[in-house]
Amino acid sequence: MQAYRTVWKSRVARVLAELAAERGLDPSAIDEASVLVQRPPKPELGDMGFPMFPFARVFKTAPNAVAEMAAERLRQSGDVGNDVVETAGPYINVHIERTAYTAAVFQAIEQEGDTYGHGTSRSGERVMIEFSAPNTNKPLHLGHLRNDAIGESVSRIVKATGAEVRKVNLVNDRGIHICKSMLAYQKFGDGRTPESAGEKPDTFVGNFYVRFAEWSKGHPEAEEEAQQMLKAWEQGEPKTLELWNTMNSWAVTGIQQTYERTGVSFDKMYYESQTYGAGREEVLKGLESGVFYRDDSGTVWVDLEDIGLDKKVLLRGDGTSLYLTQDIGTAIRRYEDWPFDRLVYVVASEQRYHFKVLFSVLGRLGFEWAQNLFHLAYGMVNLPEGKMKSREGTVVDADDLIDRLAELAQAEIRDKERDGEVEDIAETGEAIAIGALHYYLLAVDPMKDIVFDPDTSLSFNGNTGPYLQYTGARIRSILRKAGTSSAPSAEGVDVSALDSIDDWELVKMLGEFPARVAEASEDFDPSHLTAYLFDLAKTFSKYYHEYPILTAPTPKARDARLLLAISTAKVLKNGFYLINIPYLDKM
Repeated sequence: MQAYRTVWKSRVARVLAELAAERGLDPSAIDEASVLVQRPPKPELGDMGFPMFPFARVFKTAPNAVAEMAAERLRQSGDVGNDVVETAGPYINVHIERTAYTAAVFQAIEQEGDTYGHGTSRSGERVMIEFSAPNTNKPLHLGHLRNDAIGESVSRIVKATGAEVRKVNLVNDRGIHICKSMLAYQKFGDGRTPESAGEKPDTFVGNFYVRFAEWSKGHPEAEEEAQQMLKAWEQGEPKTLELWNTMNSWAVTGIQQTYERTGVSFDKMYYESQTYGAGREEVLKGLESGVFYRDDSGTVWVDLEDIGLDKKVLLRGDGTSLYLTQDIGTAIRRYEDWPFDRLVYVVASEQRYHFKVLFSVLGRLGFEWAQNLFHLAYGMVNLPEGKMKSREGTVVDADDLIDRLAELAQAEIRDKERDGEVEDIAETGEAIAIGALHYYLLAVDPMKDIVFDPDTSLSFNGNTGPYLQYTGARIRSILRKAGTSSAPSAEGVDVSALDSIDDWELVKMLGEFPARVAEASEDFDPSHLTAYLFDLAKTFSKYYHEYPILTAPTPKARDARLLLAISTAKVLKNGFYLINIPYLDKM
């Protein structure tokens, strides 16, 4: 459908421009970008609709008249083939010739395989995407899971539309919060290790952060001791550095295990301990050139009142840097490491002000690429019990949540008496848990706050990951029952047997997949894809109940419907990859 949309957009734009020129009007306002393509509200109205409202002003006449005039020219052009052009008020509606289109969709899915849905809208772009940003004083939590789900999915989607993608992470491995875990371990660790304690390494470290918070309530000197440890770290005191390296290694090892479990990976890991001072030199250069100014206390400021923001400190009076200073240096280093056309920061919406300042400061420093920086903000995610607090130990540990989901998934499989259908119930339960989690976290606009309900996320019915996974597994079951390891070849099937409106609606949905991927890439929003995949699964489920596949009335209809089912499964599988959901053959 994407190719058909492109062809028809070009045809409509060309005809409108020709008509304008013939009437002595200015055709410069008419191009492919100005031509909108919509899906008519009812199938009988057509397969593509082109509203003429935008061109009424150009032609100085009613949009209905523009539609009639352009439709007639299109019919006269001779290059519309067997497609049918009609008008409905201010719309030009096109009915696509079904047999040829259906065959083209099936052939594209078969020939392109795992890359069906991919495109070239970002061809030639280099896009760097930063996400996750864990702290080395605690394990990943539910908030990180949403960040990781968005970052990994956006990376896959953008790559699928032709961009060269580089996934990066900034590990927060320094600062007072790290020293609090270290100090608590020093006091209460008794030389234990994650191995001796039988705990996941990052969980082991995180427990000492919670232990510090508990201890500090009755010991007012705790904060001062942590500050002294931070000073010792900054001065390079050997024993402090040794403990810091040990505990950071534990934490990063555990975090990497969670990344592997959730299908998340990075091309480059940056560490705050290596970058936190990198921006200081750039700020001093800006001070020398007059971009920034220093007050009587020695503090360096930037005045952002000209863009509606306030004044912001860049360097303290004692010469030490802030997070903003660090991010200035890190961005510059990243561009030096891998010159990008776009750098996307996947960071919570609370940091919108921070990124407005960062982008403006980098622009004032003369970095032209600063205009290509983008903050992909996302909302808060909590459980029904309420907001999480890491210092109080109420944060939802990522691995604990996945374990809980996997156990619930296994229980659901047993309750439905499907444990005999799956080969490994534990492995299947884990895959369902990851599918439930990622789909739930991606199914809404990233900017919206969400409450993650584990029970709802695992439902095998409704708008959930397991529902989509079950639809895919059901189609694979059909193939097994058909007694073949593969679908009929697209070239060997008579697609004219798919002659119902429901056949056609499903075919059109399969053809729209590349367009939905392109939209998700353009907006950096995986929810475009989750909505499409749910609609596709729901449409197929309805079709499956109304149209027998293996017991179709004729062999010709059986092969055609089987090909339609398997093509649906392939599109679901390709879509699952883009939103990081495991595809299951059995469930």
